[in-house]
Amino acid sequence: MKGPWKDIWDGFVTEKVTTLYQAIGGDPAVRALTRRFYELMDRLPEASNVRAVHPPSLQESEEKFYEYMSGYLGGPPLYTDKRGHPRLRSRHFVAEIGPVERDEWLLCFRRALDGTIESQALRDLIWAPVERLAYHMQNKEQP
Repeated sequence: MKGPWKDIWDGFVTEKVTTLYQAIGGDPAVRALTRRFYELMDRLPEASNVRAVHPPSLQESEEKFYEYMSGYLGGPPLYTDKRGHPRLRSRHFVAEIGPVERDEWLLCFRRALDGTIESQALRDLIWAPVERLAYHMQNKEQP
């Protein structure tokens, strides 16, 4: 890892831990994170706009997000093995994602991250690029 997070990350690297996926606890942790994320999206009144751009059942969305996050965090490339390159922005053009939806998505992710990943340092390492990605996914301006 390079950049401002290198010193933090170096504190987690061991012979057995070389990825964020491993550092947070592997598959069970990624499952818990993605499950909690979609539970929050489905239940929080302040996430109603981002919830509205998803299908009635969140089951498939949760599975795809779990697969994506597994590979994103350095674990098995489940998403790409099943579905090919993520092409996240183009796959999300069907959903209008403005500042409100983006911020609601980030609210759900932040709360899920805080509720499932014990280490603040690891949460910080995950949060920064995910936040940048959320801004990149925005495809409409304020109404």
